[in-house]
Amino acid sequence: MSAPGSPSRKAPDALLIIAVVLALAVACTWLVPAGSFERVEVQAEAGTRTAVVPGTYHAVDATPVPWYGFFTAPVKGFTDHQAAMIIAFVLLIGGAFAVLNATGAIDAGLFRVLRWAQEHPSRKRLVIPMLMLAFSIGGNTFGMAEEVLVFLMITIPLARSMGWDAVVGVAIPFLGSGVGFAGAAFNPFTVGIAQGLSELPLFSGWEFRMVQWAVLTLIAIVFVMRYAARIEKDPKSGLLHGRAHAGADTGGLGERPLTGRRIAVLVLFAFTIVILIIGVNKFDWYIEEIAGLFIGMGVLAAIIGGVSAEKAAKSFVAGARDMVGAALLIGLSRSVLIVMQEGQVVDTVLHGMSAAISGLPAMVSAQLMFFVQFAINFFVPSGSGQAALTMPVMTPLADLLHIPRQSAVIAFQLGDGLCNFVIPTSGVTMGILEIAGIPFNLWLKWIWKLMLWLVLAGMVFLGASVAVFAG
Repeated sequence: MSAPGSPSRKAPDALLIIAVVLALAVACTWLVPAGSFERVEVQAEAGTRTAVVPGTYHAVDATPVPWYGFFTAPVKGFTDHQAAMIIAFVLLIGGAFAVLNATGAIDAGLFRVLRWAQEHPSRKRLVIPMLMLAFSIGGNTFGMAEEVLVFLMITIPLARSMGWDAVVGVAIPFLGSGVGFAGAAFNPFTVGIAQGLSELPLFSGWEFRMVQWAVLTLIAIVFVMRYAARIEKDPKSGLLHGRAHAGADTGGLGERPLTGRRIAVLVLFAFTIVILIIGVNKFDWYIEEIAGLFIGMGVLAAIIGGVSAEKAAKSFVAGARDMVGAALLIGLSRSVLIVMQEGQVVDTVLHGMSAAISGLPAMVSAQLMFFVQFAINFFVPSGSGQAALTMPVMTPLADLLHIPRQSAVIAFQLGDGLCNFVIPTSGVTMGILEIAGIPFNLWLKWIWKLMLWLVLAGMVFLGASVAVFAG
């Protein structure tokens, strides 16, 4: 979804960053000694998967990738079977949700909540948990991220009209969707991709992640509600006190009535999530079945919502088009792994990383994974791109360190998701702050305490996951 306004700082292009990584990967095949672990096929919950055998690393003959491998590797990345399936999944899911959005049901549902808050001023504080929960569900289920830029046009004027400030107006959609994204159980663009690359059942471990999601969401809601209450008690305590209402004109979006058709579409969406949970938990659904489920949801949403076939088709294409960037990142990231595999240096890297932290308890090693993923997000500010780039390395590393693969996925999603709140290289983050007129340094001053609580909570859940998913 396009953003209303442009960020004050252009984010580094993730494709350019990964292209540099690809060039470095080619160079590594000439500079890093080649080596290999033995691998075995093991039976797991997801079926047969490949695992490295600890203690079997040995040197092998070097097979450096020629310089022109930089130009041929991307084709191999896109045609790799596993990457191709995930790319198709991302494109189709993006199209399906665009059809859902074309019905106006999600916008109408949010607008209804906002109108209720205006009609019942005495209950105005309830609007914070209600809306943040709604946005968090969006982050949890379909990876809501860039879409919050549009909702700022409603939430910022709403927050000001209720005696709060633009910080609350930003926090409701941005923090709400962000904690949902970080703690997600069903986000196909982070959890889905990471689990697919880790050879885990899609959305497996969702029960644990739902608890994680609920706790992170609760922490964010309490933090924002306390800030709003402080402003009500003393307006001078607000972060933006004394500053003019800078930023874009946030006059609000036009009203979208919550018609019977739109209510039915929202019910359909909720029913789809229930079917998803049953499918992955009881019938071992994977990419094909889940993509088919959401395509079916998009078709039914168009019919129920009264969207014409032509508009639905155009919306589907537009939604898939919005996912092309993610698809390119996945394919190009896969080519990095292929180059390193052809040069036989992947296992050398794994051997070095495992040796550096060997002897540490699995829970401590998992925390190091978390902070590595947090740092990587500064350079690759894309959840799907980061998953494609890092999980092929983190998964066998987890095996070597006796860390459950589910924990490696959680380390990725927490590191990627929580970093988004403070990352100056994200066009979404900087665009949101510019629209609201909030200087980045003031934003950091406000959010650092929340970040501390979220990171600590994430570390607790990550540590618990090692025990829960062990065996």
